[in-house]
Amino acid sequence: MLIVGVLLATVLLRFMLIVIAVYYLLPRGTRCPTCQTEMLPIRHPLLDRLCPVLQRRWCLECGWNGVVRREPPAPHERAPRRRPSRPLSRV
Repeated sequence: MLIVGVLLATVLLRFMLIVIAVYYLLPRGTRCPTCQTEMLPIRHPLLDRLCPVLQRRWCLECGWNGVVRREPPAPHERAPRRRPSRPLSRV
């Protein structure tokens, strides 16, 4: 039983290493890896639910399509910062 557990653990570790390597090999962002123009997102319900960090995109210029990593939201798209509750200076 111990041997089965060890073999299963090594197979799972190998699978995780492959998944991590493939994730970092995927292009990142909204620019086409071939011609560097803006790509259009393609909605894929199954991929969006199973793996929200990945997104399918299509380039209108060169026709490239594939899976890319999503970029983190820009600072202006994040939640606004709260103002301090007390005044900074007295007049």
